[in-house]
Amino acid sequence: MREIHVKSLLPVRLDKYLARQYPALGIGRLNKALRENKIKLNGKKQPLATRVQNGDVIRLYLTDEQLGEAPRQGPAFAGLRPAEFVYENDDLIVANKPAGIPVEGPDADTLANRVCKTLYDAGRWDAARPPRLCHRLDTGTSGLVLLAKTPEAEAFLTGLIRDRALRKRYLCVTFGRPQPPAATLHDYLLKDAEAGIVRVVNRPRPGAREIITAYETLAVSGRLALLQVELVTGRTHQIRAHLASIGCPILGDSKYGNHAANRELKLKYQALCAWELAFPAKISDPAFAGLAGKRFCAPKPWYCRQVLDGVLK
Repeated sequence: MREIHVKSLLPVRLDKYLARQYPALGIGRLNKALRENKIKLNGKKQPLATRVQNGDVIRLYLTDEQLGEAPRQGPAFAGLRPAEFVYENDDLIVANKPAGIPVEGPDADTLANRVCKTLYDAGRWDAARPPRLCHRLDTGTSGLVLLAKTPEAEAFLTGLIRDRALRKRYLCVTFGRPQPPAATLHDYLLKDAEAGIVRVVNRPRPGAREIITAYETLAVSGRLALLQVELVTGRTHQIRAHLASIGCPILGDSKYGNHAANRELKLKYQALCAWELAFPAKISDPAFAGLAGKRFCAPKPWYCRQVLDGVLK
């Protein structure tokens, strides 16, 4: 975070003042940062056209790289926010990813880099053996992600996921109440690479892969339902597309959702959280037997309480 104390004899627009301080912040980056609540003027989000004057305080929640500056010290991720660890041992990390950042990719601010930042700050960073992601979450989805700290742990964890031995449960809010209130959906998923989406079909086709999604309604509020969802298979956009296919898209979903409802209720990302990871009761590999029966949960997202209280409806 950068804190800037404005020094200007005359009032000047916020965007122009920031552009002078950080030339790398073009109008596109400034608008994106404002949308993501990363620019605060005197503690509040203000339009870029707002005029700032002597004595005002601007806070920028941006990395050195985004500001066009080299990190002050340490590796490239040193300027990022640290990741939240739910669990860590010598073999693995369970990290809680916030909605809005990718797990990895070309951007500097990713979950993988935030995990490195946490380890670096704690003096446990090993540049020769960075943690490896064992699975993925969509950028707009929050929740638990497993990272392996050793090649042996990576093989073990990816094997559990491949064999469907790791239980994965999600919490989500749908626009529409599913009928029946609880069910297990069996269908097939086709990728449409050109459109960047997937499509659900109810019978086998060339290129289609089986998907199994179990859901249970926990609460309803007006037009909305709070669901617990369990992934039996784990395909790209599976929960989002599968629930949309039964007329109950996830609230806030920009690809498969109800756009009018998303605009009305002002959700920035899909209301979907990878809430629970549970290891099998028995693990035969003695190196990882201590994980048998362990269960990890992310903090429940804000929208769960608002549905339960009837505030979001």
